[in-house]
Amino acid sequence: MHERHPTSISVRDLHGHYVESHVLHGMNFDVPLGEVVTLLGRNGAGKTTTMRAIMGLLRQRTGSILVENAETIRLAPQRIAPIGIAYCPEERAIFSALNVRENLELPPVLHPGGFSTAEVEDLFPRLRERAKTPGTKLSGGEQQMLAIARILRTGAKTLLLDEPTEGLAPVIVQHIGDVIRELKRRGYTVLLVEQSLDFAMSVADRHYVVEHGRVVDCIMNDELLASPSRLDAHLGV
Repeated sequence: MHERHPTSISVRDLHGHYVESHVLHGMNFDVPLGEVVTLLGRNGAGKTTTMRAIMGLLRQRTGSILVENAETIRLAPQRIAPIGIAYCPEERAIFSALNVRENLELPPVLHPGGFSTAEVEDLFPRLRERAKTPGTKLSGGEQQMLAIARILRTGAKTLLLDEPTEGLAPVIVQHIGDVIRELKRRGYTVLLVEQSLDFAMSVADRHYVVEHGRVVDCIMNDELLASPSRLDAHLGV
C-alpha cells in the first residue's frame, strides 16, 4: 500500500453512463495535493469520461467525487468549477472569432491567486507575440498553450489536462512539460490523461492504469522508471 496524503480529488465507486452505454465501472483513486497524477490506458478505457465526470459534464454518474473535501457528485458544472478546479479538454475549444488575448481573458477569475495575463504570457511568451492573432490562425501548439494558459487565470489550483501533447511538435511538448513541472513547483495539482508514456514519466509522481472503466493498478513514477515493462500487459506494448 502507498502512503496516504491529503487529497485534492478523491473518487470512490464512480459509475458513469452515456445514454445506454455503461462506461465507468467503479473508479477508485486519489489525486494527492501538489502531485502530478496520470490516468494511463488504451483508447476507450474511460480516462476522458472520468475527467468529464469529475467536472460534472457527465450527467449520468453515481458514486462519490470529493474535490477539496467537498462532495460534488450531485453538483452542476457551474457549481464545481468555483471550488477550485479547471479542465482543459482535448479539443481545446479556442474561439475562432476572438484573438489570442480575448480568448485568454474570456474565462472569469473565480479565485484570488491565479495567474495574471502578464504572468501567463511570461510562462508562454509565444502568446504575447500572438496576442492580436485570431484564434483561427493559431498552430496546434499555440492553441494548446492558449488552452492551458486560459485556465491558469481562473485561480484554480487543481488542473485537469486531457492529452495536452497530442499531435504536437517535440519542442512544444518539451515546453508543456516544463510548464507542468513549474506548476507543480508552485503547489498546483495536476490530473493528466496522456498517451505518451515518455512524457507521462517525465512529469508525473504516480500513474493510475485504467482498463474498462476501472483502475487496475497504481504505479509510483520511480517504480515505473525502474521497470517500464510493468505496463506491458496493460497497454499491450
